[in-house]
Formats: sequence, structure tokens, C-alpha cells
Amino acid sequence: MTSVVIALASAVCFALALILAQVGLRHMPPLAGAAVSVPTATALFWLAAPFTIDVAAVDGGAVAIFAAVGLLFPAAVTVLTFAANRHMGPTIAGTLGNFTPLFAVLVAFVALGERPGLAQLGGLAVIVAGVLLLSWPAGALGASRWPLWALLLPLAAAAIRGAIQPAVKAGLALWPAPFAAGLIGYSVSTIVLLAVAARAGALGGITPRGARLFAGVGLCNGMAVLLMYMALAGGPVSLVSPLIATYPLFTLVFGAVAIRATPLGPRVVAGVVLSVAGVMLLLAG
Repeated sequence: MTSVVIALASAVCFALALILAQVGLRHMPPLAGAAVSVPTATALFWLAAPFTIDVAAVDGGAVAIFAAVGLLFPAAVTVLTFAANRHMGPTIAGTLGNFTPLFAVLVAFVALGERPGLAQLGGLAVIVAGVLLLSWPAGALGASRWPLWALLLPLAAAAIRGAIQPAVKAGLALWPAPFAAGLIGYSVSTIVLLAVAARAGALGGITPRGARLFAGVGLCNGMAVLLMYMALAGGPVSLVSPLIATYPLFTLVFGAVAIRATPLGPRVVAGVVLSVAGVMLLLAG
């Protein structure tokens, strides 16, 4: 049950980051925002490292896994998510991000041998269906103001997130240190992001207001990732990943309050009911 609470807390933090990013993208482009948010979280990881990491327990294999994860997450996922957010808004970007557990459960089955039961698979399907229903605007594909190729942005981010969760789970089996996993992954991602941003000339697009907003995004995302790794350390991917995928539920609420992004109607209520039912089914399984 502890992993359940931690996973849901991670979902809340991811939702807050998505809403803050939507506001921040009014002041800075995606790559410039990523060049602020990821290093901000990394700096905080390093500040806390002396008090949280047992150096004597370091495992070389786990370090290699966490570093490999950092090449793609959060670096590539952050840029893809910000770009999707800018083109499509937080609701649809967050909705398509909910295909993450499908990728995660599949990779966990192949790589880790995790075999979810029928109730868990049913819960996963209901959660994804519910979140799609509550956050996908009617006629979005036909009357959208964004190009169809933009669909690839959140789907690619979902695929990467889904692949890295079982990888992190494997690393945590060697060295059960979620904070170290976050620190190493974020450190590698910071190097990658700053190099790409500098080469692309994106650092010149950083503005004072945008920097403050994306620093907040970094704080929220960093906490979300740490909580996700803590949940993965204590629970199976097939449980943790679908619970974290409920973050559009929280995005919906925060968006309605902060930026009035999504009106609440019968379809949204039905989506919430489905999503909650899926969580209950998942936990029962």
C-alpha cells in the first residue's frame, strides 16, 4: 500500500509540472525550458546527495543502468513533453502520455518476467480508457489547431517512459537507492540537454519569468521522478506505472483551476468514474 500512495503522489507532482510548463511555454520555447528545469532538479539532487546516498553501498551495474536511463530520461522526454504541450496543450499531451503503462507493462513482462493477472490487466485497460475519455476533447483530431504529426511527440515520450521504468526497476534490484537513481539519471540528462541547447542556440531564449516558471517545473518533475523510483523500488511495474498514469486526473483539476483548460461535463465525469474504477480493479488484482 505504501507504493500505491507514493505512486499517486508522483502523479500529483507530474500534473503540477505539466500545468506550470504550459504557463512557462508562453515565455520560453521547449528546449530553453528544458535547459532550465532539468538542471534545477539536478542541482537539488546534488545538494541533498551527501545526506541521502550511502557511498559504501554503490553498485557499478546499477550506476551504469541509471546513467543509460539518463541519456533519454528525463532529457528526451522533457523536450518531447514540452513540445507536445506547446503544440497540443496539457490535456491532450497528458492524455497521450497515458499510453506509458502499456509500454511499461510489456517491457516488464519481456525483460523482468512480471506477469500481471487478468484483474491487473483489466484495471490497466480501464484506467487508460477512463483517462482518454475524460481528457480527450470531442472532435480533437478533426478540428484540431495542431498538425497530426504532433501526435508523435507525446507517444514517443510515453514509449521512452514505459521502457525506462523496467530498466530502473532492474537497477534498483542491484542497488535499492531511488535517490541515487534520480541523481545519476538527472546528472547525465543535464549534460545532454545543455550540450544540445547550447549547440542549437536555445540558451539565448531563456527569459527571467520563463526561467522562474521552469525552475518550478524542475522541482515538481524532480520530486515526481524520485517518488516514482521509490514506488518502483517497493512495487511491481504493473502496479506502479498505471497509478502514475492517472496524472491527467490531477492535471484536469489543476488546469481547470489555474488556466481553465478543460470544462467539466458528463464525459469528464464518466472518465473520472472509469479511471477510479480501474484503480480499484488494479489494486484488487
